[in-house]
Amino acid sequence: MTVRSAWLLPLTQTREDTRLTPVGTYAPESEMRTRDGVIAGGNPFAATSAGAMSLQIGVGRAQVQGTDAQGAYPVAVDAPVTLNFADGEAQFARIDSVALRVYDQLFDQAGQNLAAVEIIRGTGSATPTAPSMPSACLRLWDVTVPAGASAGVGGIPWSSALADRRRFTSAYGGIIPRGYGLAFNGAYDGQYRDNGTGLERWDATAGAWEAYPPTPTRPITTKQVTPAPLTTTGAFVDFTAAAWPRITFTVPPSGAVFVSVGGQVSNRSTAASTAWMTWRATGAYTEAHGALNGLSAQAGRVIGSRRVYRDGLTPGGQVTLIPGWNISSNGGTDVFVQDGQLTVELIV
Repeated sequence: MTVRSAWLLPLTQTREDTRLTPVGTYAPESEMRTRDGVIAGGNPFAATSAGAMSLQIGVGRAQVQGTDAQGAYPVAVDAPVTLNFADGEAQFARIDSVALRVYDQLFDQAGQNLAAVEIIRGTGSATPTAPSMPSACLRLWDVTVPAGASAGVGGIPWSSALADRRRFTSAYGGIIPRGYGLAFNGAYDGQYRDNGTGLERWDATAGAWEAYPPTPTRPITTKQVTPAPLTTTGAFVDFTAAAWPRITFTVPPSGAVFVSVGGQVSNRSTAASTAWMTWRATGAYTEAHGALNGLSAQAGRVIGSRRVYRDGLTPGGQVTLIPGWNISSNGGTDVFVQDGQLTVELIV
């Protein structure tokens, strides 16, 4: 037998049928449906040219979902199957689909119980589209049949006519392999899939696939270009954007960030003289220059950094950080605010 399916009447399922068909593969798609698809391993259901108008489909295994009442049928193709395509339409191209199909006379009008690899014929059109699939049918390949194509005039250009439509499935709790089309929702919170470049986990609350593990965010940093001009004393002053560029960032979903400022500050004018290197925030979150975020020195010199945690910010909001400085007096020695670096770390 070339195409086998388990759980079809009459009761002639052999031990060999059971061994070959993937009866243990069950990835849920809803409360009562199984995610249909190809079972990964090698190159299942590979398509190769078998003639001008003929295509050979290789061996493979799959799950084919019918209606909710039908359930899913395990199917195995244990020998290659050759399919012959009808000649092209007179005026327009059409798209035919190669599919695995299960006939079950308890649920359809075909009057037979069998599994088959067959062609679902499309309709000729100036803008052809693939045909809809009947129930209990799994699309494997789309084939564009040019207008007027036949064996006598060159047939189907297989190198450009084939479109891979195999989608994959896995056992419950397994990782769904990459296949045709990633535009599908997960069935349950914590489901995993391979998107071709990495793993994704379904977050049911967010209703979205998210990279797993979460992609670490790189710190955003800006460096001081020129020292503070020291022309203003006794008050906090913004650096100009040219002297020390600002940072603008989008608040992450957590609403939390770390902000660090570091560099050299010094003021030895008097025993009470101070120097500050600070930042302020504007936009979706505001915070002033001051002792809560600044780095300072009094009657001396400090080389260091200050890292503070901020939470409760509005996710998705835009925030700009502006570096600043403050010199209480500038008539003595070692008065400077320089070599600064401001950094934002987003907490995902």
